[in-house]
Amino acid sequence: MKFVDEASIRVEAGNGGDGCVSFRREKFIPKGGPDGGDGGDGGSVYLVGDVSLNTLVDFRHQRRHRAGNGRPGMGRNRTGAAGADAEIRVPLGTRVRDADTGEVIGELLEHDARLLVAAGGFHGIGNARFKSSTNRAPRQFTPGKPGERRELDLELLLLADVGLLGLPNAGKSSLIRALSSARPKVADYPFTTLYPNLGVVSVGPRRSFVLADIPGLIAGAAEGAGLGTKFLKHLARTRLLLHLVDLAPPDPETSPAEQVRTLSAELDAFDPALARRERWLVLNKIDLLDDATLAARRADILRTLDWQGPVYAVSATTGAGTAELARDVMARLDALPHPLRRTPAADPDDAGDAGDAWHPLD
Repeated sequence: MKFVDEASIRVEAGNGGDGCVSFRREKFIPKGGPDGGDGGDGGSVYLVGDVSLNTLVDFRHQRRHRAGNGRPGMGRNRTGAAGADAEIRVPLGTRVRDADTGEVIGELLEHDARLLVAAGGFHGIGNARFKSSTNRAPRQFTPGKPGERRELDLELLLLADVGLLGLPNAGKSSLIRALSSARPKVADYPFTTLYPNLGVVSVGPRRSFVLADIPGLIAGAAEGAGLGTKFLKHLARTRLLLHLVDLAPPDPETSPAEQVRTLSAELDAFDPALARRERWLVLNKIDLLDDATLAARRADILRTLDWQGPVYAVSATTGAGTAELARDVMARLDALPHPLRRTPAADPDDAGDAGDAWHPLD
């Protein structure tokens, strides 16, 4: 299935049903009085998180989503039926914006969490409700209110604990294959990975984390070179970045230290806050070097970059060093605060609607 992380849709809540003007007419009861019932409320539109979905491709084909209209009231004080709500299932991590104002309405980060995006119209009032001691035969009624109409922009931001960064062919896909059951395509040419991949890394009973493989960047990506920075937004919710470096690049003029500087510059141009996120250096392809060469290149990288953070040397092909890396990442994630929090509903009566949405920490 094609990976699509952006879509635009139109949502239309149902209109409220009109109130009814009616008078009781029965044999031997010539003046039965008003008995017009209220209309029904219009249906609302909700977005619902669904863990089984991983793309917004369906919304490229179906852009319009409507809830049911409320039915009008009827005589004998009968209330019209409420319109059916519309529930639109979206992948976890979907952020919703109002296309006209740019306002972020909310995000869906848990399975079955519901977010109200268009409220149904309020029902009309029937003439029975206008009866009083001075108005015994009212002919007043109110029409139902129209439901909300909105143009929405949907943006999928993948939910991952750890993000993999690196130039094309640094070995990101190979590393995620070595650490998890994910099986992204691996080949010896640049831009093998065209879409983000997720893998679950297990380090013991009930201890695991989600790893995201982001397509590689090249110099000038911030200006649109290669795949640009299109997929870097999927690192927004990660708590830790692993910067993968090819110790044996095909171009001998591209030193490992220069690889790090190139990618750091592109990351800073895309989002300075993301560039400041905790990042570990992972030196890959140690199986292609002897011990002396490995030690020399490692020392040169750390000296050139003045690197102060954690450094790991691994081989994604043979698996050397990957178990230790996974254990240490898990331990670090246990110590870091979780980037998501639940926003309580402002009104307890709304706890089942917009209050079920989740939002990232500021």
